[in-house]
Amino acid sequence: MARGVLGLVRDLPLLARQRTSLLMIRENRRWSIGAKFADTAARHPDSPFLRVGAEIHTYAECNRRANRWAAALRDRGVRRGDVVAVMAHNSPECVIAMLAIVKLGAVTGMINYNQPGDALNHSFGVLVDANREAPLVVVHDAECGELLPGLDPGIAINAVTFDGLDDAGDTLAARGRPVDENPRVTNEILASDPAFYIFTSGTTGWPKASVMSHGRWQIAMNGFSLGLRLRPDDVLFVTLPFYHNNALTVCVATAISAGACLAVSPKFSASRFWDEAIANEATAFCYIGELCRYLLAQPPKPTDRAHSVRLAAGNGLRPEIWDQFQERFGIDRIVEFYAASESNIGFVNIFDQRKTVGFCPLPYVIVEADDDTGLPRRGADGRVTKVAKGRPGLLLGKISPIARIDGYTDPSATEKKVVRDAFKDGDQYFNTGDLVTDLGFRHIAFVDRLGDTFRWKGENVATTEVEAALNGTAGVVESVVYGVAVADADGRAGMAAIVVDDDFDPVLLAAELRSRLPEYAVPLYLRVVPALTQTSTFKNQRVTLRNQGYSDVGDDPVYTLMADGYTEMS
Repeated sequence: MARGVLGLVRDLPLLARQRTSLLMIRENRRWSIGAKFADTAARHPDSPFLRVGAEIHTYAECNRRANRWAAALRDRGVRRGDVVAVMAHNSPECVIAMLAIVKLGAVTGMINYNQPGDALNHSFGVLVDANREAPLVVVHDAECGELLPGLDPGIAINAVTFDGLDDAGDTLAARGRPVDENPRVTNEILASDPAFYIFTSGTTGWPKASVMSHGRWQIAMNGFSLGLRLRPDDVLFVTLPFYHNNALTVCVATAISAGACLAVSPKFSASRFWDEAIANEATAFCYIGELCRYLLAQPPKPTDRAHSVRLAAGNGLRPEIWDQFQERFGIDRIVEFYAASESNIGFVNIFDQRKTVGFCPLPYVIVEADDDTGLPRRGADGRVTKVAKGRPGLLLGKISPIARIDGYTDPSATEKKVVRDAFKDGDQYFNTGDLVTDLGFRHIAFVDRLGDTFRWKGENVATTEVEAALNGTAGVVESVVYGVAVADADGRAGMAAIVVDDDFDPVLLAAELRSRLPEYAVPLYLRVVPALTQTSTFKNQRVTLRNQGYSDVGDDPVYTLMADGYTEMS
């Protein structure tokens, strides 16, 4: 800790120039992402902001382009408070579209283009509802545009491509319109105004749209900046999709705060990762835990240390591979963090401690949890109980003026995450749904997910969504879904205990699930059981099944997912 504090002190002059602060109490102050970006562009006009290999775009160029796109969107009727969807693969234009939308005071709805069928329709439906019945403007690239004709005909959209926005902005400029400056509304936006809707599986049901306000984005920017401590000459390599907060908030925010550059990769590739990092002159990158494991699984090659990367930041790097990852690739600093799109607290490893998600100055508690419900366990007095240091417990973030929650677009979903009267009448805590352990000095280590969600391939999977897909398929009478630990893999793989009838066909079932669910949500294992045991409160015994995994199953047949369908394990 002493070395970590000294390292932070050495970087204080850098942080002072970025004016970082972890606490932003005045919710109704004027502050916006668009104004912050314009300010950074004014201070670093000729510095690179976005690049793909040798293709480089400066801050001034990107700010001017974002302003023109904002004018083009305003011409399409977009106003403050409206929702605009962005559905596009990683590119400089994806970032510019987001900036153009928030400069208007509109809300950017980031669509996961990997969602199939029903899930994609649901996500668009949420944004349409939030847009107050006006046609939803959708900004997209050519490839994602091919998905739009497959949407429910009842979803009214107004689609425009990146090229279309360029053409419209140029036309307005040619007519003498003042489109190269910030829209007037940019400086009128409040910190409490919503900036993004980020879809997350939450704990139950269909994907939910969590709300990210301008002010909470600012707090995240400052907190992550304290951890990453980027310099203006840094290049932060982004391979994660921009519909994830790791890319949209952590990467974009810290780069803008420092006046640094974002190097954008269209898609993560383990085999090409270091070659791309070298081509982009990257000095830092953002990860999820699985990404690190994929890189370690690659055969050793000279590019493992032929790069200029000195910093890796992200979440999910398992302690057992931390040292191996850092040593093999010669990375000076690993900044692990803990955060969630809908949560009111976060942890960042600002003191450079090993194998921890870091430090949090905001009030939180770690309490005993009910494994069946994912809720805090309450005693006879109705209160919750803190766990001892070093023991796993459920993380709760205290809700206060300095740790507000933006929640979801659905107020009832937000209410389900609030724990009331935990220690005394009237107190309120946000239930993160995560098990953690207290390491001391306000540091924690992440343990696992609780409740009806598990994490696989960097994605949160809602068990109820997978159960709905299974139960709607011929041959499946009833199902319960849970995550199971798999050797040498991060997170938990999906497994389902199912009751079947004579129509059960494991090959056809796999094909049906692949058409209904994202690839990461399709169960890796199926356990065929004669019946599903329920608790006295009519809940399936998910915890018992999860603990049994795919090996302690008695005489029950177990199937594993293969390329051509589910195959029974011997």
